[in-house]
Amino acid sequence: MNLMGWQKMLETQRKNHGKVLFSATELANMAGVSRPVLNVELSRLRRQGVVVQYAHGYHGLPDAVTPEALVGAMDSHAYITGSYALYRHNRITQIPKRITCFTDRYSPRGRERNTPLGRFVFTCVRSRVYVPPADGLISPPAQALADWVYLLRREGLSSAGLATFRALSDLATPELDTLLLRYPSTVRQEVRALVGETQVRRR
Repeated sequence: MNLMGWQKMLETQRKNHGKVLFSATELANMAGVSRPVLNVELSRLRRQGVVVQYAHGYHGLPDAVTPEALVGAMDSHAYITGSYALYRHNRITQIPKRITCFTDRYSPRGRERNTPLGRFVFTCVRSRVYVPPADGLISPPAQALADWVYLLRREGLSSAGLATFRALSDLATPELDTLLLRYPSTVRQEVRALVGETQVRRR
């Protein structure tokens, strides 16, 4: 298949099915070629800028793949949370240097993955804190805030001065109190303090 044929096939998948990330097996089946032939093709496609290798064994069109699409391919039990989720929800102003992911899988190998989208850090957490979002692969704002504080506490750090927040007072709801029951008391106190501080500033 020529370069234009590959590009058209991948664009059609995105347009018709919303699919932007492909495993090597999927690409081989779509093109009707063997894996050795596919590997040669992918090398050529990467050199020509037709596809990008986003993770080991996964390719997609340039600028088409989001962190949410990629995280599930790297760890099917993982979801994005913490500071990166807060940034995506426009609740902090700083762009995080890493994309924090929670998982219930422990790996003895390094859990940091460098990708074209940034550095993913996978953290195995206890079952009460591990709660995959019902909709999508990125935590809602309140959960992301609690997870961020939880991680900082695990590392012996405080959130003081580490981020500039936006509209945290909106999170002061009964649902927040229910959510915080999953976390240690120190995390609950710090999250409530952060939400309370933004409420005071808005008055």
